[in-house]
Amino acid sequence: MNNNEMKITTVDPSAIGVFGLAMVTLVASSQKMGWTSGVAYVIPWAIFLGAFAQIFAGLSDSKRNNLFGTTVFLGYGLFWLGVAMSWMIGSGVFGETIMTNTDSTQLGFAFIGYFIFSVVATIASLNTNKALFIDFILIDTLFLGLSLSTVWGIEFGHTLAAYSEFAISILSFYIFAANFLNGHYGKIILPVGKPFNVFTK
Repeated sequence: MNNNEMKITTVDPSAIGVFGLAMVTLVASSQKMGWTSGVAYVIPWAIFLGAFAQIFAGLSDSKRNNLFGTTVFLGYGLFWLGVAMSWMIGSGVFGETIMTNTDSTQLGFAFIGYFIFSVVATIASLNTNKALFIDFILIDTLFLGLSLSTVWGIEFGHTLAAYSEFAISILSFYIFAANFLNGHYGKIILPVGKPFNVFTK
């Protein structure tokens, strides 16, 4: 390397991406669990933590040639942008005309699409670590519950989604802490479990 060349390294963005997931699911699950009401104060967390933090992590992972992180973080970041806009439409932010011309079943079909996305991501997560794999199982359950309640009006689906989302938040806070502390200290402070390695490259 000569004096005119500079080596550029990109830090692992997983900690901030998972922190974004932990925060938005904590706030959103409080509404589903009935501890809070309305979505007005959920929207900012959906946009800035659920969306922007994960989109940042996904774009950073793309520079590190990490297909898994890029796909997952960008996929879920864009999901939270879509959800936030849907909530804003339903709240009348964009006017009464569009608010009265809504069909929540369409949002339910988006949940079905993300259930499929999450199942594929769960299979891919077998080669990451056990804590993240469990988190994806919970995300699968969340989207299953959301699909059941929104498309078919099954009340159990809402309950399933509420508890799953809260569990996602708790586990994601642990994974965030593990990624941050383990990466910062360069050794295992909080274990996340070795990958299953069902499929080898």
